Amino acid sequence: MTMKLKHIGTLLVALAALFGCDDNTGSLGMDMLPSSDGMASHTVSFDVQTESVPAESVFAKTSTGYVGRFSDPDFGYYESGFLTALTCTEDFSLPEVYKETEWDEEGNPTKATGFMTGDSVTNVRLVVFYDEWFGDSLNACRMSAYELNRKLDYDNRYTNINPQDYYDETGLLGRKAYSAYDTTVPDSVRNATDSSGNPTYSPSIVFNLPTKEFGEDRILKPYRDPATRHYFDNPESFIDNVFKGVYLANDQGDGTILYVYRVDLQMQFNFFYVNDSTGVKLKKQDGTDSTYYSTQTIFASTKEVTQVNHFLNSDLLAERVSEKDWTYLKSPAGIFTQATLPYDEIYTQLANDTLNGASLSFTAYRQENKHDFSMDMPNEVLLVRKQDYKKFFEDNEITDNITSYVATKASGSNKYTYNNIARLVATCINEKKQAKEAAGSNWDEAQWMQDNPDWNKVLLIPVSVTYDTSSDTQRMISIRHDLHPGYAKLQGGPNSNPLKLEVTYTRFQPQE
Repeated sequence: MTMKLKHIGTLLVALAALFGCDDNTGSLGMDMLPSSDGMASHTVSFDVQTESVPAESVFAKTSTGYVGRFSDPDFGYYESGFLTALTCTEDFSLPEVYKETEWDEEGNPTKATGFMTGDSVTNVRLVVFYDEWFGDSLNACRMSAYELNRKLDYDNRYTNINPQDYYDETGLLGRKAYSAYDTTVPDSVRNATDSSGNPTYSPSIVFNLPTKEFGEDRILKPYRDPATRHYFDNPESFIDNVFKGVYLANDQGDGTILYVYRVDLQMQFNFFYVNDSTGVKLKKQDGTDSTYYSTQTIFASTKEVTQVNHFLNSDLLAERVSEKDWTYLKSPAGIFTQATLPYDEIYTQLANDTLNGASLSFTAYRQENKHDFSMDMPNEVLLVRKQDYKKFFEDNEITDNITSYVATKASGSNKYTYNNIARLVATCINEKKQAKEAAGSNWDEAQWMQDNPDWNKVLLIPVSVTYDTSSDTQRMISIRHDLHPGYAKLQGGPNSNPLKLEVTYTRFQPQE
């Protein structure tokens, strides 16, 4: 009977590893046991050591650009700016100059093409649109816009990118003072809507650019010239030959971060009012030509164009990392919490048992809003193996509930709870066990641990999770670093009591 139980226990462990998609490992194979066999379920706690580690730089694949500076008494300041290219559509075209093509017997035009009054531009501007912000809405700030002199490397989306590799001071396009909430905009404009009830106003910061130099010499003339017309055939050609993009940065003011969703290059032209059927320009009642000015978005950064964000934290952040009586989560690109899981102890104590569940909770201290515009606790936190961390974000992975999990802070809660990380425990134990079996008599424990220093470590990372809400069942479709200001101070730390990993296991006991 003892040998029989041993084989069944081994099978259960194998089944638990095979069916890694199932959230409940406890029921696997239990109906295979004969009724004469007894079994007992137990729970045991193992210590988990935690510490704060600097995020340093994070992979930020996002369509949002962050601009500003915000200082916090506990974490110091962080600055943000971003680089972006502007796209040229595949079917791009500029309006044509008015030209009469047919006349009647009296010499009056009966057909015409185009409707520009002349081949010129009347105004050019760069418009930065934002829909949200963090911090003081009335804080006085100033933004600088620089033209890039080098094509963006979209393979490098890490937030420690050096913007100066892509521009220099001679590329300054302009500086503009602003407040996030523009008090000069009347309520009639701010609250206006279209016929469908959608808002027509969007906060923006406008940089006026040199009309002739930028609008005509850089764009209009090359577009009209057959030798350079191909510059505007597609986004790649436009970026290579006309305009590589912009860098937007805060250079004055502290206390506000803007969330930018689009950057437009707009050009204004002077047009004739024309007859819809003939294209002939219309006359005013006094017989003079009827003209008007119109501004059009010619090139824009869109949601399809990833913004390359740059974050810079002050040295005070390192002081928080060095604290030993607790740990921190801090976004954006600030501090992670690292946990060392006791896989060896679990295997030593439970090698002959079946692992049913493993629960781990991280409890945050209650946060007091003791400062103006205090940061909130992150809502969603990813737990992921440290050795898989970079690949997880670079490959845009979602959780597999084997080596990565997401915990959501419930309303009014101060805990992040991972209810069952049993598969993570089993996966890591088996990883080392297989390496040991493969090495045989050549196994060197110390060398293996030196070669695999992150084998038993996981990171807690503030994230932003996107769900597909098109159906009744929400489906997770993306997980990205949380780039909004936030923090949590967690119980634990090198000098504090360790956290507890609660492990539930089944022990089979033959009945006499």
